[in-house]
Amino acid sequence: MGIESAGAKFRAAVRDEKPLQVVGTINAYHARLAERSGYRAIYLSGGGVAAGSLGVPDLGISTLDDVLTDVRRITDATSLPLLVDADTGFGSAFNIARTVRSLIKFGAGAMHIEDQVQAKRCGHRPGKEIVPRQEMVDRIKAAVDARTDPAFVIMARTDALAVEGLQSAIDRVGACVEAGADMIFPEAMTELDMYRQFAEAVKVPVLANITEFGSTPLFTVEQLRSANVSLVLYPLSAFRAMNQAALNVYRAIRRDGTQQGVLDTMQTRAELYEFLDYHAFEAKLDQLFAKEKHR
Repeated sequence: MGIESAGAKFRAAVRDEKPLQVVGTINAYHARLAERSGYRAIYLSGGGVAAGSLGVPDLGISTLDDVLTDVRRITDATSLPLLVDADTGFGSAFNIARTVRSLIKFGAGAMHIEDQVQAKRCGHRPGKEIVPRQEMVDRIKAAVDARTDPAFVIMARTDALAVEGLQSAIDRVGACVEAGADMIFPEAMTELDMYRQFAEAVKVPVLANITEFGSTPLFTVEQLRSANVSLVLYPLSAFRAMNQAALNVYRAIRRDGTQQGVLDTMQTRAELYEFLDYHAFEAKLDQLFAKEKHR
């Protein structure tokens, strides 16, 4: 019996947990934390790659290779299926095909691709521009056609609500589903009932992006379940908390000349080692050295 692909694992998680909580993991260690906390799937944010790995804004600056570096590190460290933010696909049809094949090769289980123009903006910022509906459909066709794993999930994201309104957004994702999209991601929804309308219109799993400090209220899992949402995404929750904690520590050390006042905000060395399975690695090292000594 063959090994289950990451795409198949992602689909199984969507089927088994209703709705599926997908939590953002900015790096490989966070992926380990999420797995040990009981999550069934994880996420790599494009904005997170830009800010966390490159120190730049989420304005279409990062490249496919930037994303793949983080994808490979995360998928090497966890068995959880990874949903990846592929922005606009990083170019035209051939680039989109390369993106899909590369993500599968690097161990991702799913991706979402959006209908913004190449010079994209954060989905919760004003001034977004979107491509014509047919161009977005062509992006989906290129992605679907490029799959080397038929179970790899192609998710269509639309930013049309803020630009053209709800009906346009529904029409767009409907056309994307006809073109082969497996799931949909309507971005920056402002009302719970909007998700219900998408779910009724497309009959495929709908993702709700519950990101902090944006256009979408922080709906609960129960509320989203009632609106027929299949996946709930928390893209940067831990990253935001991590950033604030780091800033507090930097300021405290600079101000106080010691870290003693912020020790209670830190993960201990023992906890770090626990999530890394440090002692198991050390025991293996001891075993290997013992074998060398007895040769």
